[in-house]
Amino acid sequence: MDTATLGTVNVRDELNDLRMSEKSVPLYEHVKRFIKEEVEPMSVKFHELGEGRADRFSYVPGQLELLDAVKQKAKDQGLWNFFLPDAETGEGLPNLDYAYIAAELGKNSLASECMNCAAPDTGNMEVLERVGTKEQKEKWLKPLLAGEIRSAFAMTEPYTACSDARNVRTQAVLKNGEWVINGEKYYASGAGDPRCKIMIVMVQTDPDGQSHEQQSQILVPMDTPGVEVLGPMHVFGKDDAPHGHMHIRFTDVKVPEENILLGVGRGFEISQLRLGPGRIHHCMRSIGAAEKALDLMLERGMSRDAFGQPLIKLGGNQEKVSRARIEIEACRLMVLKAAKAMDVLGNKEARVWISMVKAMVPEKVCKIIDDAIQMHGATGVSQWTPLADMYTSQRTLRLADGPDEVHHMVVGRAEIGRMGMKGMTKK
Repeated sequence: MDTATLGTVNVRDELNDLRMSEKSVPLYEHVKRFIKEEVEPMSVKFHELGEGRADRFSYVPGQLELLDAVKQKAKDQGLWNFFLPDAETGEGLPNLDYAYIAAELGKNSLASECMNCAAPDTGNMEVLERVGTKEQKEKWLKPLLAGEIRSAFAMTEPYTACSDARNVRTQAVLKNGEWVINGEKYYASGAGDPRCKIMIVMVQTDPDGQSHEQQSQILVPMDTPGVEVLGPMHVFGKDDAPHGHMHIRFTDVKVPEENILLGVGRGFEISQLRLGPGRIHHCMRSIGAAEKALDLMLERGMSRDAFGQPLIKLGGNQEKVSRARIEIEACRLMVLKAAKAMDVLGNKEARVWISMVKAMVPEKVCKIIDDAIQMHGATGVSQWTPLADMYTSQRTLRLADGPDEVHHMVVGRAEIGRMGMKGMTKK
């Protein structure tokens, strides 16, 4: 975005029209009905079946059958792949319209997968759809779009600060028509799922090249010899099985030369592609999580008495409810504005808006969930409510896809640039 336009308000500006398009309203209503009538009842049975399973990174008989049945219904009803903006392979929704729908998906942990809109597959599918070769699309994008397999994205490394992707040290060397990969990754989300068949791996292919041309992204099947899943990384003591955030070692892993995406040295370019919509899909769903937390807060506060009156009237709890509603609406508007910026300006020019919501939304939603936990007392941190898992997920988002500090740096740098340009104009 032209930094000279930041901080200005034009009431006639297309960026300020945040209405969902009329053609998407029926889809939005359909999604809400489907979640209520199909996803929510199935989710209860799905989680009950999975309790106490011997192998945490597996599914017990009946679990996937339940999930797949609902996925097939979603596909049959056209509730499928609408995360891909303006693409023939998906619903073709603008980012703004998807933002409204994603907020509904965020209210149930299985809703996104039921409609094939779950991370990290969304980002991986978008990359393959945009830059994959015909052969790569046939082998990997096609089954991903059909919901037949899952995928993972491996970038973060345990021994270097990968918030600056120039620090990636996992190396890929081209030998005899094959990439030979050595290194370690951790927090490869989704790699614990037995249905995960493919990873996109960020590697260093030219250590002596220009800093933004040293890295590439390569497709690595999970069953490739030398790929060793060392185990799950725990988040606040939980392994998030069977999805998992895995620690993976690559030892002389060999994949064909044609498994590279887009070309040698174009890893940064691909990252910018996937971290536009992908970065704020999380924020879109976070709005739904915040709404769920507020509902739970209200239900608890209005159903429990303490010291002779409803809990909701004690200890400033009404103010907490008020602040939650205000923050949700503020976050919603910011997410919608960022989505519209991507539609109008394009992902690259909308980068500042993307960073704004990425820095703002998870932090605010964490606070709302934390207040809901407090309202529930000891139950709030137990397995009897979804709040502890919701908090864990939101707190993790303050690190995933770039830590808060990186996004504040992007926004702050743009503001400094805007003021610098004003100063130059005055001179």
